[in-house]
Amino acid sequence: MSKQADKQRIEKLRDLIADYRYNYHVLDKSTMSEAAADSLKHELSQLEAKHPDLVTEDSPSQRVAGQPLAKFTSVPHSSRMLSLNDVFNEDEVRAWEKRILKLSGVDDFEYFVDLKMDGFACSLWYVDGVLERALTRGDGAVGEDITQNIRTLDAIPLRLRRSDGLEHFLQGRTEVRGEVLMYKDDFAALNKRREAAVEPLFKNPRTTAAGTMRQLDSKLVSERPMYFHGYDLIRDDPSDVATYEDAYKYMQSLGIKVNPAATTVADITTVLKYAEEWQDKRLELPFGTDGLVIKVNSRQEYARLGVVGKAPRGAAAIKYPAEEATTKVKDIIISIGRTGAATPVAVMEPVDVAGSTVQHASLHNQDEIERLDVRIGDTVIIHKAGDIIPKVTRVLSELRNGSEKPYDMVAELKKMEIEFEQPEGEVIWRAVGKSPQVIKRSIQHFASKQALDIEGLGEKNVELLVDEGLIEDFADLYTLTTAQLADLERFAEVSSENLVTAIAEKKSPPLARFINGLGIRHVGVQTAIDLAERYGNLEKLQAVASDQPEELYEVEGIGEVVARSIVEWFLDENNQKLLDKFKDAGVWPQQAEQVAGPLKGKTFAITGSLESMGRELAAEKIRSLGGTFQSSVGKGTNYLVHGDKLGDGKRAKAEKFGTELLDEQSFLKLINT
Repeated sequence: MSKQADKQRIEKLRDLIADYRYNYHVLDKSTMSEAAADSLKHELSQLEAKHPDLVTEDSPSQRVAGQPLAKFTSVPHSSRMLSLNDVFNEDEVRAWEKRILKLSGVDDFEYFVDLKMDGFACSLWYVDGVLERALTRGDGAVGEDITQNIRTLDAIPLRLRRSDGLEHFLQGRTEVRGEVLMYKDDFAALNKRREAAVEPLFKNPRTTAAGTMRQLDSKLVSERPMYFHGYDLIRDDPSDVATYEDAYKYMQSLGIKVNPAATTVADITTVLKYAEEWQDKRLELPFGTDGLVIKVNSRQEYARLGVVGKAPRGAAAIKYPAEEATTKVKDIIISIGRTGAATPVAVMEPVDVAGSTVQHASLHNQDEIERLDVRIGDTVIIHKAGDIIPKVTRVLSELRNGSEKPYDMVAELKKMEIEFEQPEGEVIWRAVGKSPQVIKRSIQHFASKQALDIEGLGEKNVELLVDEGLIEDFADLYTLTTAQLADLERFAEVSSENLVTAIAEKKSPPLARFINGLGIRHVGVQTAIDLAERYGNLEKLQAVASDQPEELYEVEGIGEVVARSIVEWFLDENNQKLLDKFKDAGVWPQQAEQVAGPLKGKTFAITGSLESMGRELAAEKIRSLGGTFQSSVGKGTNYLVHGDKLGDGKRAKAEKFGTELLDEQSFLKLINT
């Protein structure tokens, strides 16, 4: 081929590769396979090697990493990269609006809102459409030149895309400001590789993105998956971009990824509704976010409001309740569960995390205490997302003053009046025999709503009955008399009669509830239901566990660990005596009948909140109609019931498994038919 023909081929290849990049990184579409795109890039590289004089700075082949830098160069920003003032609740949001309305002398503003991305802020300078320079935020006035690193990111165009009506953005200087992000899944995969290579793990996606972009060796940057989302578009002529809505529209047309959730809203009430909607949905985003950014949509009005300190008056960051906070460990205690499991628990100074006050966090076991190196008196970071149980993620050992005390769980267990053992292959220590703590937890479970649901047997009453020596096991509940209870501090004549009556009403409980109430390790609500349906009565289950344990494997969802636990429970002599004691007290579960309801063979999961009923009540309704309830969507889930809010992650998971989506009204119609 002639040089002219090669030149034409090079131009066509560049355009096609740029179109692939735009569709993949901006529109989340794939116009060809990655292998096909790589093949085109390879051909382009070969042609450019043949004609070095045809190589341009914006060619896709020029994303290769350069030689390591000795240091970064400081460069002034074209205009200050400002920070935002934070607001934390509705009152503060409305107070912010009230101030800017008064200052501007207008009755209302139109607002533009976007998710506040948890990434690394930087500025991209394009001159005549070609990427010339990339700067970090720095101190807002001066940033560091990271152009060499930015050029390795496929997510950032080396040349702005030509778009009808926006040709003037390819003339002169166009500045794009945004965030370099590492997505959560990529971060997890990166840490998995580092763990396999016995390398230190990174803390979180944001600091990893920041640390990566400030590497002097751009080759390392090119090896990590990074993305860029724009949030501002700046021109020397302000009239080129009249609103923030226009900025986002133009950026996407020019080849810059923006958040699709960003939108224009008419008033502050709608802003608050948007913030509420995204409080839960944000957890399903591919990147981290701790709030929203709200701006006066008109760039002219925004500029007129000016700047106070380092923050613009026309914008604010609406922050969600923090998912992390620091506090001090006052003590570490041992909690004994219903199965005798001993769990170390950190007792902390109260701290607000993710909208609730946290004072306790499980440390799980001695291995976890050693991994964290947590000591009494330490300052620690607590993490809690949504309804997730709070956990200690890090000890700030830099703040130690020498008064902190190491904690040896095994030594503490030896001081207790209970004997503990660590079963082979387990990290958990368990109480040998029945201690008062184990008895209390197991009876609380037996009386709980998911088991026998005995009204009046809450935690305090159970502790009192055990401490007074009136009960030592489940069966003892049925021997209690009003005379025994009447003299106790928490009981009067009426409450004594009420409790004795409530216990007597549960002498013939449903089989599944009774099995669950026994507290067999690894046997929860659904497994108890499956066992009840399979065997019909407790005698049959007991016989199978004793004589034909291999038959348990035929029950759906029961594997080796669960089967062994069931067998061990029924073969235990103390448990056999307990069952005899139940019989002597006239207590025995009902014969279970096969539930042949309309939902037989159908499996359900629920996400979000339902207005008409709680999750437990909905699960119970499903089971009463013959259906199966699962805690999360899986391969065999037929229906995912959801409230008003259904995140993209849950929707994608349902689509993956072929699970049908049911809104609340459809679900109610189904269960009431």
